[in-house]
Amino acid sequence: MPTTPLPSLEHLSTAVILLDDQSRIAYLNPAAEHLFAVSHSNLLGHPLQHAFTHTEQLFSAMQSALASHASHIEYDLMLGTYTLGYKLHLSCTVTPIHLSHHALLLEFHTIDRPLKLAREEQMLDQTQANRLLLRNLAHEIKNPLGGIRGAAQLLEQELEKPALREYTQVVIQEADRLRSLMENLLTPQHAPHFSALNIHEVLERVRSVVLAELPEGLVIQRDYDLSLPELHGDKEQLIQVVLNIVRNAAQAMKGKGTITLRTRITRQVTLMKKRHRLAVELQIIDNGPGIPAHLRDKIFYPLVSGRADGHGLGLTLAQDFVSQHQGSIEFESEPGRTCFTVTLPLTNMEK
Repeated sequence: MPTTPLPSLEHLSTAVILLDDQSRIAYLNPAAEHLFAVSHSNLLGHPLQHAFTHTEQLFSAMQSALASHASHIEYDLMLGTYTLGYKLHLSCTVTPIHLSHHALLLEFHTIDRPLKLAREEQMLDQTQANRLLLRNLAHEIKNPLGGIRGAAQLLEQELEKPALREYTQVVIQEADRLRSLMENLLTPQHAPHFSALNIHEVLERVRSVVLAELPEGLVIQRDYDLSLPELHGDKEQLIQVVLNIVRNAAQAMKGKGTITLRTRITRQVTLMKKRHRLAVELQIIDNGPGIPAHLRDKIFYPLVSGRADGHGLGLTLAQDFVSQHQGSIEFESEPGRTCFTVTLPLTNMEK
């Protein structure tokens, strides 16, 4: 079975798969390898079921194209993959061809790309609004805290019993602690300090911290692409991004479950309205209960939390730090699987 593709298919940004007359995979271009996270060498000569799940719609489209001897377009195709573990939302054009032993050409398009660009635009606006809101909130909280602390100090001077001063000391110390939280959490004013770093060092730091906090019941698996080049970023900020997401996942699972840290290279992505040749894709996947439906549209808003004791700042700060790296943060969630994807440009590879 010939596997040499048309040269033009190699450079298409559209994912293309060629099938032979037995509906076996004869070729897939690099865009298809990236979209489905597979290698052509592992699929050549295998039937579609070897790579995909939930293929009913796809097979129906293939039968329609073969029966009519004309292209058939499936605009709303849900196709699962074994490698990704979740379904992709695609449009697919199936075209019968007569090229050697090839029988069908499948072209796949991710139909959520315009939505992704719109979400990035919304994220930019939301991040700026969040920064302003948090700074105003910090200002409003710090002012009365100063008054509470001063009143406690004056009250302490009037108390005759030394034992009662323990209570005023509690007020003073807690006021200082809250003031420090306002300064460090609500208004992260310092500019990021960028330097070359290994993203896996960031992940290993987070992994060790969280496993130390929850030593029993929690499993954190690694799925690293060790060939990734160094990233240019602020190591402490990126640690905080991953730590906030992983802690949220662990808390949602009540410390019992599995979290997977996955890294891959991604190509030709648009981040913050700028096209990048290469980027690092970091995924944090858990098998917990999922994000409640009523929170999904506002999960990055400040003071929004799914826990009664949560402050709702973790994901807000994560989004802020990612935007400072000119990257994006997205999530998909359903019961049994939540995946946060952080995409960061490899700007040092574009010079």
